Amino acid sequence: MSEIQRRVRSTHFRDKKQRGEKIVMLTAYDAAMARLLDAAGVDALLVGDSLGMVVMGCETTIEVTLDAMIHHTKAVSRGVERSLVVADMPFMTYQAGIDEAVRNAGALLQKGGAAAVKLEGGRAVVDAVGRMTAVGIPVMGHLGLLPQAIHQLGGYRRQATSAASEELLLQDALALQEAGAFAIVLECVPDAAAQRVTGQLSIPTIGIGAGPGCDGQVLVINDILGLSNAAPPFSKLYFDLGTAVTAAARQFASDVRDARFPDREGKTRDDAVVQPDR
Repeated sequence: MSEIQRRVRSTHFRDKKQRGEKIVMLTAYDAAMARLLDAAGVDALLVGDSLGMVVMGCETTIEVTLDAMIHHTKAVSRGVERSLVVADMPFMTYQAGIDEAVRNAGALLQKGGAAAVKLEGGRAVVDAVGRMTAVGIPVMGHLGLLPQAIHQLGGYRRQATSAASEELLLQDALALQEAGAFAIVLECVPDAAAQRVTGQLSIPTIGIGAGPGCDGQVLVINDILGLSNAAPPFSKLYFDLGTAVTAAARQFASDVRDARFPDREGKTRDDAVVQPDR
């Protein structure tokens, strides 16, 4: 199979929607996790600015810088052979002006190795989206709950809950599509609103807390593996890795304190192999 056939491209997303194939996306922040998720056949890996909260320990995503995003995107890109790598554009890297937005998006591709960028907002950012796509930068939109606007929204609340706000959501989605976005994330909106938007668009929607009517789904990898302090209610725990890690660390600590590790011969197990290149 050729590289062109193996790689998931932004252009494949519309094809998947037309064929009725659900799109699978998860976040990743380092090469090791990216390699595992890529091997699992995940369509797209989002290097989300959520890393501010789940990796850096920040209260919001607002503190994440472009340099941090480039750093983590580069790591994820190194671990991927097939999945589409999408990098979040952090707060104030695309809002101040179109030229600056294009330069910053270009840096995520050129320096970080991303294949696409994602940015929050609707009609307020369509000019930037249009310019990015015109110069060859694939753009994924993000509507509904916008974490970078959390102070303006007054908290992590469900959006598009009235007829008027649902209509605004739809108009923003149509505007992003017109500007050239290849997909749109819908976060924390009612199922009916997400389904309506999905039915009106020719590009796919990817839901996160937006119900089953979207063309795909995305979740934060830390949430589904039990590595988050407080996963959102719409997430699902697939494996409690957090508990397993704590148990392993406790066992290691016990072995060290009780002189069980390393053993008297200096080996960790019978089949231990020295790896000098590591």
